Amino acid sequence: QVHLVESGGGLVQAGGSLRLSCAVSGRIFSGNILGWFRQAPGKEREFVAANSWSGGSPSYADSVKGRFSISRDNAENTMYLQMNSLKPEDTAVYYCASSSLMSTAGGAYVYWGQGTQVTVSS
Repeated sequence: QVHLVESGGGLVQAGGSLRLSCAVSGRIFSGNILGWFRQAPGKEREFVAANSWSGGSPSYADSVKGRFSISRDNAENTMYLQMNSLKPEDTAVYYCASSSLMSTAGGAYVYWGQGTQVTVSS
């Protein structure tokens, strides 16, 4: 069982930055994957970024490459999503999720947090 809690969402103007946190507890192993997904109103959930809990090469959606960065603090059991140059189209509820394999498909992720709202005003 893995428990995930997101925080750090809020309202920001276009061009601004936010850092989301995902606090991880439970049976998390070095090979587990932590991913970020988002869902805007009326749209399907989409992959944002993912990386192994032990580090390595992260994966990003094309829409966020060069603007978002995923990182972790193992001592704090926390995964972060640094979001820069935010755009109104980044507005969504952001979720972190855990999987045993690297995937951009939400169905591969077993454990999910409750989500945190990010709103980018124009």
